[in-house]
Amino acid sequence: RIVASASAGVHPDYMGLGPIPAVRKLVERTGVAVKECDAIELNEAFAAQVIPCMHALGLPDDRTNPNGGAIAIGHPIGASGARLAGTLLRELERRGGRYGIASLCIGVGQGLATLFERES
Repeated sequence: RIVASASAGVHPDYMGLGPIPAVRKLVERTGVAVKECDAIELNEAFAAQVIPCMHALGLPDDRTNPNGGAIAIGHPIGASGARLAGTLLRELERRGGRYGIASLCIGVGQGLATLFERES
C-alpha cells in the first residue's frame, strides 16, 4: 500500500538532487526513518547523481537499488515511477520486508518520494 508521498524542489542547476528534500519531507511526514526501510529504489538519472543523494540521506548500500538501478535496468520515458515502484514491491516481497521508498528526480529540480508498506 502507499503510505504517503512527498515532493520538493531544488535549484534547477542541481536537478539530480531533488530526492534529498523529497525523502526528508517524506520521513518527517510519516515518522518512518530511512533505516527502517528494507529496500530503497532511487532513480539514476546518471551515475554521479545517486552518490550525493545516498550520502546526504544516509542510504545503506545493501538496500539501495539492490538489483541495479536505472543504468542497469532502464528507466522508460514517462514510466520511471512505475518501474521504480514495481521493482521496489518485488524486492520487498523477496526480502519479506515491510517498508520501502521509491524516489526520483525530475528535470528543473523536482524530486518525488513515496513510502510503500508491504502488508502481510
